[in-house]
Amino acid sequence: MTLHFHPEAEHELHQSVEYYENKAAGLGDEFLNEVEKTLRLIKTYPNLGFPLTNSDRRMIVQRFPYGLIYSVQNDRIDIYALMHLHRRPGYWKSRK
Repeated sequence: MTLHFHPEAEHELHQSVEYYENKAAGLGDEFLNEVEKTLRLIKTYPNLGFPLTNSDRRMIVQRFPYGLIYSVQNDRIDIYALMHLHRRPGYWKSRK
């Protein structure tokens, strides 16, 4: 399985890491580590995420109020968003 990030999802990741790092030194790295753990879990068990639609799933990032929105197509996993769980639900749907 290969992971492919939508450019806006990649931007959300960088913004979120920066946000947490500005809150407390080292917190950005902790956030990034949790996202990386979640990505490894998705890669190992791609159908584990909560189904949102027929093709989209959400996997929660532990310790932080974020979820990775993704879809699985053959050997490819497309990451559409790193969404904050309490803001703008569904904003990522136009990214497909």
